[in-house]
Amino acid sequence: MRTRNTTLTTDQKALAVNLDKYKYGSIVEIGAGQEVARRFFHVGAAAGTIAKTMSAYDMAVSDDIYGHVDRYVSRARLLQMLDKEFTQVVARLAHVRPRNTTFFAYAATVTARSFKQKNECHGWIGIRLQLHPGAEPSDVVMHVRMLDNDNALQSEALGILGVNLIHGAFFHHDQPEWVVEGLADGLGSERIEVDLIHFSGPYFEEVENRLMNLHLIRSWLTRAVVFNPQGEVVVPGELLYRKPVMVMRGSFKPVTLVNVDMMSAGVRQFSQLAAVDDNEIVSLAEITMNSLISGDNVDGADFLARIDLLASQGYTVMISDYVRFFRLRAYLRRYTQKPIGIVLSVRDFQFLFDEKYYEGLEGGILEAFGKLFPDNTHVYVYPSRPRGTDASATVTLDNVAVPDNLRHLLAHLKENDKLVAVQPHDDTHLHIDIGEVLAGLRRGRGEWEADVPEAVAQRIIDKRLLGYDTE
Repeated sequence: MRTRNTTLTTDQKALAVNLDKYKYGSIVEIGAGQEVARRFFHVGAAAGTIAKTMSAYDMAVSDDIYGHVDRYVSRARLLQMLDKEFTQVVARLAHVRPRNTTFFAYAATVTARSFKQKNECHGWIGIRLQLHPGAEPSDVVMHVRMLDNDNALQSEALGILGVNLIHGAFFHHDQPEWVVEGLADGLGSERIEVDLIHFSGPYFEEVENRLMNLHLIRSWLTRAVVFNPQGEVVVPGELLYRKPVMVMRGSFKPVTLVNVDMMSAGVRQFSQLAAVDDNEIVSLAEITMNSLISGDNVDGADFLARIDLLASQGYTVMISDYVRFFRLRAYLRRYTQKPIGIVLSVRDFQFLFDEKYYEGLEGGILEAFGKLFPDNTHVYVYPSRPRGTDASATVTLDNVAVPDNLRHLLAHLKENDKLVAVQPHDDTHLHIDIGEVLAGLRRGRGEWEADVPEAVAQRIIDKRLLGYDTE
């Protein structure tokens, strides 16, 4: 595999595009100035690359150019801009430019730091380009969050990001992972977050967009990505905004009947909170990156299998690199002040109450719990029962063993409804162990099929997922 060249500066990337006389197009930017265009003009030779630059800040002017849209900083507006600008540049110039010209349109619609208020700073950015003269165009579209606290710095970051996208799309389109990785060049993870990316068009037909979005996490461009039940990547802020959120963490390899009951029972109790409207609850099945990584690599087939199986049960899936629960809570708090619920099995107490798990925190486990439960956050604890035992062997929040020095902490959290016992809908699934299920399915047909939803078992068998029948 070739190694991506990471030595080019922003100016070198812009100049490389400018010096290629066969790359020609428009750059239109709404919000945060015209920093992308400025970068290309600054390095020189831009006349060979840029046919037009434009901003349309007035909404009436913008609507007159691109048509009406309900939200000006949206994917819909971005696509209107790309449609209009690309069609226009080809129609006006295809007959006068060299036949080898590949046309493009870069567009951005963003809301940067306001002079008067500290608003959410985000935007939609994309490029539509021909990757062969006369070819149908391909798109790379993404959603970004600007993390700088200053308008000028946000504008600068957007300029660098735009150059990275244009250069990457033209020069690395055959290696889409490089396009993703190159977005952070000259920026780092502290200035820009990219929480959605989508490749489409004739030169990206083989691109698996779910893997590209997973690569955003691997490239430190975001800490989490979200997939809806249709397997489509969605913007976390749009999904979670002002909604109560219930999260079930697991490996889901595969999703089992105990997972289904755990989420259902947890949501039932979560919905009883006064501040929770059960019609607004967003339920997330969350997988941490460390459960997807084998050695230094992510097993793409394994990841896609888990996403597909969860989607078949109607779950919205979050992939994150938040190992500790309090960091997951902090991420969700960006978008909502409504209650947050986390449902987990009592079996996971070995991690939740393991002080080694919090090494590196100055306040240790107390700091971690202080950050997990500062407001409107509850952890719902689902019981467990060893296989082959009766109800008397059930382990619950009330009888789970924790280290002696932490018993008073457990009692405090229970007394203040921070830790809440979950009553199962169906206690016949409490014995299910995901490790046993995975080991069983790898031997082929067997008892494991009774431990997962019927549709999940059939899908595993038909598609030979998760190593089915390989032992």
